[in-house]
Amino acid sequence: MSNEYEAVILDNDGVLVEPTDTDVIVDAVVESFEAFDVEIDRSLARQTVDEDTVPVDLAREHGIDPEALWHYRELNASLAQQTHVQDGGKSVYEDVSALRRLAVPLGIVSNNQHATIEFLLAHHDLPAVETARGRRPTLAGAADRKPEPTYIEQALADLGAERALYVGDSEKDIVAADRAGIDSAFLRRDHVADVELSIEPTFEVTDFRELVTRLTAVEQTKER
Repeated sequence: MSNEYEAVILDNDGVLVEPTDTDVIVDAVVESFEAFDVEIDRSLARQTVDEDTVPVDLAREHGIDPEALWHYRELNASLAQQTHVQDGGKSVYEDVSALRRLAVPLGIVSNNQHATIEFLLAHHDLPAVETARGRRPTLAGAADRKPEPTYIEQALADLGAERALYVGDSEKDIVAADRAGIDSAFLRRDHVADVELSIEPTFEVTDFRELVTRLTAVEQTKER
């Protein structure tokens, strides 16, 4: 573990805020196809959400331009999540406030839509971040999602940092950090308590209080 992190970059869903209710996204997928005069079975829509797939073949099967469908789907899913947040969903985890004790810049890199991340930052009292990167509402933007390192690399460039820590709650997060050449911390919250990883993170923590204690202890040791 580096004792000279220049920045800490955070995943969003399941890390800073509670995961999105799957039904919210499934509804958005069904409604997106309906906007193109196509009715799809809800179980099929749920499959695309559960498997985190871009329904290119499904769009073509129904004569829909995949780019147009995905753009609409991304807009619809973001607006649905924003409404869900306003209704009390996707609450901020209580321990997030501990991040305010860190002396290094913070960033966010999420597989959620960039518009959703911007909304959450404006709506919630989250610690100040110097950069936030969510996925662009295009097929190319979807292809750059984690485990690809693209958005993490962009955040590192925004922060002017090379030695950084990425904090996430999935194997994709650990792989993306590894591909970006930075350390990773797996945040083992309750919803991933039983998850087994096939790749080792730099270290694990149970909450942000433990993370901040660990990082500040390293910093204090370095200063002695």
